[in-house]
Amino acid sequence: MSSSFKVPVVTQTNFAGLKLVNRGKVRDIYDFGDALLIVASDRLSAYDVIMGEGIPFKGKVLTQISDYWFEQMKDVIPNHLISTIVHDFPSECKPYWGDLEQRSMYVKKTKPLAIECVVRGYLSGSGWKEYKERQSVCGIKLPQGLVESDKLPEPIFTPATKEDVGKHDENIDFARAASIVGKNIADRVRDVSIEVYSRAAAIAEQKGIIIADTKMEFGIDDKGDLILIDELLTPDSSRFWPKDKYEPGKGQESFDKQFVRDYLDSIGFNRKPPAPRLPEDVIFKTSSLYLEALKRLSGKTLL
Repeated sequence: MSSSFKVPVVTQTNFAGLKLVNRGKVRDIYDFGDALLIVASDRLSAYDVIMGEGIPFKGKVLTQISDYWFEQMKDVIPNHLISTIVHDFPSECKPYWGDLEQRSMYVKKTKPLAIECVVRGYLSGSGWKEYKERQSVCGIKLPQGLVESDKLPEPIFTPATKEDVGKHDENIDFARAASIVGKNIADRVRDVSIEVYSRAAAIAEQKGIIIADTKMEFGIDDKGDLILIDELLTPDSSRFWPKDKYEPGKGQESFDKQFVRDYLDSIGFNRKPPAPRLPEDVIFKTSSLYLEALKRLSGKTLL
């Protein structure tokens, strides 16, 4: 843990006596046999490059928002969450309760599917880029004349490959996704992903947030059932736009890490390591955007 800022920032965890099995772009994962402890750090990845500075409260926001959405969607599809309450965690975690509080999920172990399940309700990011070139996104033909940030006629499922840290996920069409995970599972995750997105988008819009797109992950549990895993509908895995400032035809303000991407673009970052140093005003503005997203969606505050 480092304290470069006025609030503690957790950029990495190393818990003696716990079995660290993976350190991703944001999360540190510890193995407990048939379950995992997922700890959301304050690391931030932009353009698949991990920034050197953490974003205060970011890991807690991701965990609390995922917890909120898992509860909202549990009648659509089961999820991997066992508990986010540290007192429910295995006894070996007790010395680290302070570090784990609000930023950790104790979850069922699953076999993750080898694709990212992306749903887009608006035309933005790589989808907008592809549309300008081909008038399609991941092989799905779209109407002529759409502009950046336009709402699509209906949400579309646009899967991607799942790449290692430092590599870019690749947008793929449905046929390729089906060849990776099987046609039956691909059909199921497409339908569930669109249902989850559509419900979430309706809930968020009532709270002043447009969910432009989102990325979900699924796994197969020990019973052979498909369940939601990882995080769900967070500012890291989604584009959140303020509804009252939405204006098609350009990029939108957002409650997510787009603020950092915009800064990196402004300084001509080449999207390769090493990451440039983030100014304090960018760090704290990003933190405030994440906190605002949590407050609007769930009513929770961390301060």
